[in-house]
Amino acid sequence: MSVFRFGGRSIAAAIVAALAVFSASAAQAPGSSASAAAASDDRLAQVRRHIKYVFIIYQENRSFDSYFGTFPGADGLYSDAPARIPGFSQPILNIDGSTGAIEPFRIGPAQMAADTDDVDHGHAGTVAKMDVVDGVPQMDHFALAEERKHVKSGNPSLAAKQFGELAMAHEDCDTVPFLWRFADKFSLYDHIFEAMTGPSTPGNLTIIAAQTGVTQWLLHPDQASGLGGEGSGVPVFNDDDPYWGSPSDRSANPMPVNPDDYPGYPVQRNLTFASLPITLAGRTIGSVTGADADPSGDLTDIRDDISYLDGHGSAAAIPWGWYEEGYDSEPSPGGADPTDAAGLHASYITHHNGPQYFGYIANEPAMRQSLHGLGDLMTALKQQTLSPIGGVYYVKGGYRNILGLRPADPDPVVQKSFLGDDDHPGYSDAQISEAMVATIVNRIARSKYWDQSAIIITWDDAEGDYDHVPPPIRYTLPGEAWVSDGPRVPLLLISPYARSGAIVHDVGDQASVVKLVDEVFGLTPLAVLPDESRARSIGRARFGIDSLGPLDDPNNALSDLLSGFDAGRLSGTTPLIPASDAIIPDATIATLPQASGYGCRSIGIVPTDIQMGIANPIPPDFNPRPKTEPTSPTL
Repeated sequence: MSVFRFGGRSIAAAIVAALAVFSASAAQAPGSSASAAAASDDRLAQVRRHIKYVFIIYQENRSFDSYFGTFPGADGLYSDAPARIPGFSQPILNIDGSTGAIEPFRIGPAQMAADTDDVDHGHAGTVAKMDVVDGVPQMDHFALAEERKHVKSGNPSLAAKQFGELAMAHEDCDTVPFLWRFADKFSLYDHIFEAMTGPSTPGNLTIIAAQTGVTQWLLHPDQASGLGGEGSGVPVFNDDDPYWGSPSDRSANPMPVNPDDYPGYPVQRNLTFASLPITLAGRTIGSVTGADADPSGDLTDIRDDISYLDGHGSAAAIPWGWYEEGYDSEPSPGGADPTDAAGLHASYITHHNGPQYFGYIANEPAMRQSLHGLGDLMTALKQQTLSPIGGVYYVKGGYRNILGLRPADPDPVVQKSFLGDDDHPGYSDAQISEAMVATIVNRIARSKYWDQSAIIITWDDAEGDYDHVPPPIRYTLPGEAWVSDGPRVPLLLISPYARSGAIVHDVGDQASVVKLVDEVFGLTPLAVLPDESRARSIGRARFGIDSLGPLDDPNNALSDLLSGFDAGRLSGTTPLIPASDAIIPDATIATLPQASGYGCRSIGIVPTDIQMGIANPIPPDFNPRPKTEPTSPTL
């Protein structure tokens, strides 16, 4: 068998070298001393004492630099001289075939920045944009790789060039002021990366399972994804729809799907590796999975995990829920999910529902009761009917918005096409999306849950937009020129116990959210479960490494997000952040910033580029929507 080589090295050598660097950086990291370890243990004990509810508001497709690249104090676009910012100046082709250069530029209300088209954020496309040379991401082909995707032959069209330009655009607090206000009042993490390089589904799996199927691939090599991440195998690289609810699903009570998905989306195979719902069930896991309709198919890779948790799991099950817009019949003040010619679940994005991919959830009556529509969470928060013992609650938007909001841009095409609230370019309005986030935060802040809550706001992938920080290389996969991790995504921690106005530089990815849940609830990490350990032993024998599998290993260097909590607030020596700091007035939310003028000046923040008087080189032919609303080629 031929040995895959990456950057002139065999995969085993590349992996070992990368992990050696990764381990060395962990050993040298601040907090590795005995005193720091004791302080960390005390912080964890205090977090467990105070935090009972973890809310994960999980949005779509924004790189860190695209939203927070000019946030004061963050590792952003102007944190160093341009010559030392990777990819600050990038090549781009002009429509006459000549090669030009492009730098990051800010767009805002004047450019209708809340409503932009979607750029390539697929696995192969993102790797091309990162431009990995000898194992080092150069971060300098975001414009060129995006542009080339739209060139069929010859010179690029104007639309192709505009797509390349769009990948270099970034927004600030004049476009998403609610998010910037949260960052100013609470903790902003600026080194959280994609765990799997694009697109959406891998992130939606990692945030509940700390992997996308490396374990299943090691245990079942015949289920492997094809070269380039093509094919409905494992690890999951693409956005194929879950098996459950697809035309292949012949179960008596199939899962919901968007009515427009078929024909269209390919179907992913059933996923069988462990995820948080397994460990959250603790010692009840045996009874919870007992009614699975196909135990031989669904429980294949968690049987030993079930036996282990029966004796080692938490004594009581921890409640959890995945609340996604359109999963069930949603309230529709603005027609969020009508029963019409499109059918029920019109706002539902099937491939964003991570739990639906797992047979032991979708095919098990007790497990699937934890899947809900977004309106169900709105109601539960308003009526304060969440479990009194706490729990883990994921929040997802969709193609339309439950608040009945419409874009502030009066353009009829925008009014029709950008009604979504999950922040995904191409169909979501950024300001409607942050309005949904702010509404959820308001309801938590006004509830009895606030004093026991940690709210995470993060994104599933970086959209294929430029980000200047090279991701850490943990390993590559056999037969695949893939580097883990992918570009940065934003992450905010909102809690009365958070550090206020902090920029947290700890390195993590979506698996860090799983690590936080593990820590808060004292769960058995997925990485140490027996079925996962068996897969790791295969990885050790086959590739000479010991860490293939879930990334929530407590001994690895990935952040568990705990450093975003304030030690003084946890110990009671510093006042808690009041709920009022998290609340954005309902009237402010209801009138989108594009229309009201609420922006940077309103929240008292001056972005770094404006502080520094840096010119903003918007290309004269820029178009935020080159596909939705093409501009004249004569420009």
